[in-house]
Amino acid sequence: MHALKDLFTTDVGLMSIGGIAFMIGMGVFFVRYFFKHMEEDGARAAAASAKH
Repeated sequence: MHALKDLFTTDVGLMSIGGIAFMIGMGVFFVRYFFKHMEEDGARAAAASAKH
């Protein structure tokens, strides 16, 4: 219980929460970004192979 109190009330704890939230957000962004571009590349490759 003391660890949770320190996590939410101290400067270091709040920065840790901020860092963790930032890293999770960055991970979600990159996963969405990569999947979006993989789908676009797949569609572009399919269109190119249909032309030939």
